[in-house]
Amino acid sequence: MATLLRSKLSNVATSVSNKSQAKVSGMFARMGFQAATDEEAVGFAHCDDLDFEHRQGLQMDILKAEGEPCGDEGAEPPVEGDIHYQRGSGAPLPPSGSKDQVGAGGEFGGHDKPKITAWEAGWNVTNAIQGMFVLGLPYAILHGGYLGLFLIIFAAVVCCYTGKILIACLYEENEDGEVVRVRDSYVAIANACCAPRFPTLGGRVVNVAQIIELVMTCILYVVVSGNLMYNSFPGLPVSQKSWSIIATAVLLPCAFLKNLKAVSKFSLLCTLAHFVINILVIAYCLSRARDWAWEKVKFYIDVKKFPISIGIIVFSYTSQIFLPSLEGNMQQPSEFHCMMNWTHIAACVLKGLFALVAYLTWADETKEVITDNLPGSIRAVVNIFLVAKALLSYPLPFFAAVEVLEKSLFQEGSRAFFPACYGGDGRLKSWGLTLRCALVVFTLLMAIYVPHFALLMGLTGSLTGAGLCFLLPSLFHLRLLWRKLLWHQVFFDVAIFVIGGICSVSGFVHSLEGLIEAYRTNAED
Repeated sequence: MATLLRSKLSNVATSVSNKSQAKVSGMFARMGFQAATDEEAVGFAHCDDLDFEHRQGLQMDILKAEGEPCGDEGAEPPVEGDIHYQRGSGAPLPPSGSKDQVGAGGEFGGHDKPKITAWEAGWNVTNAIQGMFVLGLPYAILHGGYLGLFLIIFAAVVCCYTGKILIACLYEENEDGEVVRVRDSYVAIANACCAPRFPTLGGRVVNVAQIIELVMTCILYVVVSGNLMYNSFPGLPVSQKSWSIIATAVLLPCAFLKNLKAVSKFSLLCTLAHFVINILVIAYCLSRARDWAWEKVKFYIDVKKFPISIGIIVFSYTSQIFLPSLEGNMQQPSEFHCMMNWTHIAACVLKGLFALVAYLTWADETKEVITDNLPGSIRAVVNIFLVAKALLSYPLPFFAAVEVLEKSLFQEGSRAFFPACYGGDGRLKSWGLTLRCALVVFTLLMAIYVPHFALLMGLTGSLTGAGLCFLLPSLFHLRLLWRKLLWHQVFFDVAIFVIGGICSVSGFVHSLEGLIEAYRTNAED
């Protein structure tokens, strides 16, 4: 009797603690801090396999089923092996495919987890696809002309569509004909597609692509910081590589991060500042409207460099990796399609206008980072704000990449390749700190030896951006739902897969050639 009473009191205490954590999480979500930026990859830190982050200020409980009652009295014990990391819930997930698996909001598990509105979800997606990497879009117009503008529109349409079909892969019909949410992440969808022969292969492929994109994003932040500082103060005897080293020295404390609470407080301010910078650039361009070089915009492409532009444009639209988590946290998941429509329409219009007016202003003199074209009087101020934004954004993808690496290599129990990075007291062990420092140094070395913003952005967009946004969603949609698809849906999926594959291979090859050529040029100099 005493044991039973003690067990019930423990369950009540755990439930109260979890509800309190859920309220705190909801407060931050409503303040706009849930998935601040994709290109900053903040969404990655809150989605897929990263939902177990106990070092992000949210205590994670490992819920095990060993015959002990949990949740409401009379609840059936979970099936064997049904152990989950869950946030803000006092019970493990129901078995896959059960009616109770999806709550009223289309979310797994507990009903106490705070939800976000369609407007808040739209704000997250907008931050993801309207980040500072739009500064490279005018450079894409330089090599593509009107075809580059068409590609901005085309990429918006395709990414909006693939985002919707990716969410469709989360749902299946149960025995009663009801559509229920049976998966919760991009990784879960990938694993379902490869089951039963290779049940974990798909998830590993997605995780590898995710790590590559996160690390490349970190490298781009170091590159753009060095580039902006070098062009802001050309009179100083400091090279771009030296500025990159200084930026990395500032970023080195990221290796000691245990959570993102402090960093997330700046994410909203950084995003708003970036929108202001975009408006300032457009306003300057409009002030020179009389000198716009319309004759320079033609229906032509630079065969050698346009594929790089494809990667740049695709990379600016990447948001699919955190969409499953975002949709699962919406109050009304039925509004997801409408939210995707207006966010991508707005992104398409704003990106197209920004790229066009910037290119018309500077024409053939357009640089890889458009702010480098601004007059010296305002360039330094704008670039310093952008550098601050880049440095504050760096910890977000860095922390997410570290979490994926630690979970994949150090925290999978019997499947781990190396010992855990954290001791029993929660302190970071020496090899865990070494891993983090090595990752920071690696981003610096890449930024030093390949200091080309547009080429790196094109390479990343062609390799992981096209894969995560074009190839995998269409392939998964065909694999999981092909029996229910109409002929035109099958046609769209196949067409997107083929076109995405061609663009990915072409962009990757040309970007890689450009990087090799640039490296040889730098070596000769």
